[in-house]
Amino acid sequence: MAQIKQSLQNIEIIKMTKKKFGHEFGVIIKNDPENYPKTGQWRDQIPIVNKEKCIGCATCKKHCPESSISMKKSSNKDKAVIDYQFCKGCGICAQVCPMAAITMKKE
Repeated sequence: MAQIKQSLQNIEIIKMTKKKFGHEFGVIIKNDPENYPKTGQWRDQIPIVNKEKCIGCATCKKHCPESSISMKKSSNKDKAVIDYQFCKGCGICAQVCPMAAITMKKE
């Protein structure tokens, strides 16, 4: 609800600047990941990354529909890291991994 209220306030700011200056200046929208709704709570399985097998190719990251996979340095190599707050357990990452470094486990 607060996001809708903020959006309406932003629209009013745009209208006021257009009326005063004759054109829109735009609005900066604050990116606040801490307040994103956590969408990973309904899954029944989770992907587990085997760091030994992961070669850091980022294929899983590219295919993740929720953008819940990032690449982090581990032993001087990038490795897949999954954010379980947003992962929905779809298993696409496990299916596309060329090294079979991701397996799905029941929660």
